[in-house]
Amino acid sequence: MSKNEQYPKHFQEFLAQFRNEEDCWNYIFEIRWPNGFICPTCGGNNKYWITEQKLIHCSSCEHQASVTGGTIFHGTRKPLLLWFHIMWWVVAQKTGASANNLMDFMGFGSYETAWSWLQKLRRAMVRPQRDLLSGEIEVDETFIGGKEIGTGKQGRGSETKTLVVVATECIGKQIGRVRFKCIPEATGEQLSQFIEETIEPGSIIVTDGWTGYSFLKNSDKYKHETKVISGSGKAAHELLPHVHLVDSLVKRWIYGTHQGSISPKYLSYYLDEFAFRFNRKISTYRGKLFYRLMQQAVETAPQPFKKITKST
Repeated sequence: MSKNEQYPKHFQEFLAQFRNEEDCWNYIFEIRWPNGFICPTCGGNNKYWITEQKLIHCSSCEHQASVTGGTIFHGTRKPLLLWFHIMWWVVAQKTGASANNLMDFMGFGSYETAWSWLQKLRRAMVRPQRDLLSGEIEVDETFIGGKEIGTGKQGRGSETKTLVVVATECIGKQIGRVRFKCIPEATGEQLSQFIEETIEPGSIIVTDGWTGYSFLKNSDKYKHETKVISGSGKAAHELLPHVHLVDSLVKRWIYGTHQGSISPKYLSYYLDEFAFRFNRKISTYRGKLFYRLMQQAVETAPQPFKKITKST
């Protein structure tokens, strides 16, 4: 643990560290301003005092800032201690958290309340300007959703499922980090945009023979390796084992933890949660996930219910 990364290693340490609202307030303050308070209005550095209402009063310009202002905790009427407990509970669930489980565990009065809390946290699970994948990367697409009924149409042209492009780092037989993106169709334009946003230039990109990846043949940014399934005598999961294993794991998680009942409108946020957990699977302590989620929570803009339900 580095000097600036202070977090409880396990639940007993969590209970000892966060006993009341004051403990939680101080922790958020330290994460937001690890080098001392900086006024969002005038930029004044570490010149402030705390009011009786727990506002941070800038001595230079008189602006009063809230420690939770502009974060996902903005305007909350619930105790910070409850937020902390729920965040710990969410990251401690190795198979993920569902709204039904949260409602039962925390005693929320409605499914809608539990669902909206989890949606807020999922939006904090993607770190802005996160590092790109690098090295050898397998890329493929998969469909997530219900079975096709009566159309007889499967594969890349399927109409009623959500098409998701997946990238996985290959570290020998091991899988490194993963990325997901919901796309309308597997065109070169869509796949190129995903790769540009996701993968470090100079990396080796391994795909099947789909024509949507043909732009990589003449790319000066990436090396491209094609593994054509047709005529190879091997199944897709044998030629692209890393990405197909991730496909299998994410579908098992969706149909297990969430009973497959995820609206396509919100699927991308669930995939963000899966990636958040998967990319930190080797963390020694669950507290590290709590710390990362808290870091990102204070950098995530407020997520009121109306904003969440209008998301596309």
